[in-house]
Amino acid sequence: MTPSDASHSRWSDLDRPPLNVPALRRGLLRPGGLWTSLDVVETTGSTNSDLAGRAAAGLAGGAVLVAEEQTAGRGRLDRAWTAPARSGLFLSVFLTPGDVPVHRWGWLPLLTGVAVATGLARAAGVDTFLKWPNDLLVTIPKDSDKLRPGETPLGEERKTGGILAERAGDGVVVGIGLNVSLRADELPAPTAGSLALAGAVSTDRETLLRGVLRSLEHWYGQWRAADGDAAASGLQAAYAAGCATLGRTVRAQLPGGRTLTGEAVAIDGDGRLILSTDDGLQEPVSAGDIVHLRGIGGGLT
Repeated sequence: MTPSDASHSRWSDLDRPPLNVPALRRGLLRPGGLWTSLDVVETTGSTNSDLAGRAAAGLAGGAVLVAEEQTAGRGRLDRAWTAPARSGLFLSVFLTPGDVPVHRWGWLPLLTGVAVATGLARAAGVDTFLKWPNDLLVTIPKDSDKLRPGETPLGEERKTGGILAERAGDGVVVGIGLNVSLRADELPAPTAGSLALAGAVSTDRETLLRGVLRSLEHWYGQWRAADGDAAASGLQAAYAAGCATLGRTVRAQLPGGRTLTGEAVAIDGDGRLILSTDDGLQEPVSAGDIVHLRGIGGGLT
């Protein structure tokens, strides 16, 4: 007989088992490493908000907070981020780059994007592209029965994750949301995707989480060793190599309602997107929503 609360069981979806916290701690927490603590909660509103509150109370750097389900996740501009329980990775980390000049901390969300993309390339076997400044894209193959005459099944770019960085305490809380096993009928929007739909060779969340956090430790260590210099650490070149925005015509929706259209030609030393406009000007964009209008970007593998 099925229990009346079966729909709420942690094992109600056998394709989405809960994370093994002791195993994750054994694999990620080590003396001298970046990660100092790792906690997993069954459900919360926002891991960023939770970790920011703990940071204000004196949390040590290197803390990781993961939620099996996030009910009030936030993206940029306070957009909502929701997904079924255990269908993705919903986590935040607290970083304290105290010896790096504060004006270089703006690279942290871009650094996280590079780390997630390189980590997923190894752990999931899927190319993840970076949409400036903080979106993670994958290519979803088109169904052969939905192709128009003469059309090839190259697929389309879909957003499978996002990054949100916020100052907190003596450092920065960086949140990562990643759709892992979402099925087509579970996607929150037509522009959304998941690693499973992109053909990932593994959707085991423990494997993916370890891969992402180890990659983040690597890139963060290189960046700090270079005193936050994105060029010297190789971060600037790595971001450009994996940025699907570069080489495309884009529309930048800027703070204050201003709109700018041009070709995205570079990421500068401050992490800004450089647009070449029709009048020949080189315009740096430090914040705003970017819409890809046409063109094809590269992948980071």
